[in-house]
Amino acid sequence: MATAAPRFEIKQFPCLEDNFGVLIHLPDSGHTVAFDVPAFEPYRDALKETGWKLTDILITHHHWDHVEGVTPLKELTGARVVASAISRGQVADVDLYVEDGDKVMVGELEFQAIGTPGHTLDQISWWAPAAKFAHTGDTLFAIGCGRVMEGDMPMMWASLDRLARKLPADTNIYCGHEYTLANARFAVTVDPHNEALANRVKEVEALRAAGKPTLPTTMALELATNPFLRAGDPDVQKAVGMPDAEPAAVFGELRSRKDSFRG
Repeated sequence: MATAAPRFEIKQFPCLEDNFGVLIHLPDSGHTVAFDVPAFEPYRDALKETGWKLTDILITHHHWDHVEGVTPLKELTGARVVASAISRGQVADVDLYVEDGDKVMVGELEFQAIGTPGHTLDQISWWAPAAKFAHTGDTLFAIGCGRVMEGDMPMMWASLDRLARKLPADTNIYCGHEYTLANARFAVTVDPHNEALANRVKEVEALRAAGKPTLPTTMALELATNPFLRAGDPDVQKAVGMPDAEPAAVFGELRSRKDSFRG
């Protein structure tokens, strides 16, 4: 008999200019986990509003706009801070270092650390299969992906392809930034005949016009509309003039075009 998934609640809220804060609360055990801490005050306010007690902070990578608020939030709450072993010396106040494939229990919910380097070398995506939840940091965005800053294009492609293969289609995906509208405007230039993408662009435009977030997304939606996951698709390859090319090479072309896109 399958074990019932634990009860949980998720709260997403804006931080800084375009970051997201995310909390998962487990009402049965009272545990609450934060994913990154871009800024202290929004997390403090979200915890006060909900009445949740923060017990754990799971870090995706060391960039300042993901860890700026870690120290004061840990001082306020006493939460355990978990980060990649590759982050050693780059993230303050870490209590537990993990490697790719390690599992971390927060109350009754298990999170798996998936190494997804490329944007940074220490980037971890956190996956809770029982909750159908993943936080992909700055690796996978809605209709996009992060810039390749510390790794290289083949490394980033391998990380994205790994997520596409590992996460079930019904996984709800949260990430670090509200970049979806800009990503969508680029995506249609390299996947112009994708009807699912065209429909999604309209939905994204309506959400942003109403001041609403475009996240979370799902793996199914990303597989259908995110060109960075579709580097092996003949339509995308043809659109960028690389028919029958290796997906990693097509991904590199897509990412280079996005880096200079001003749409």
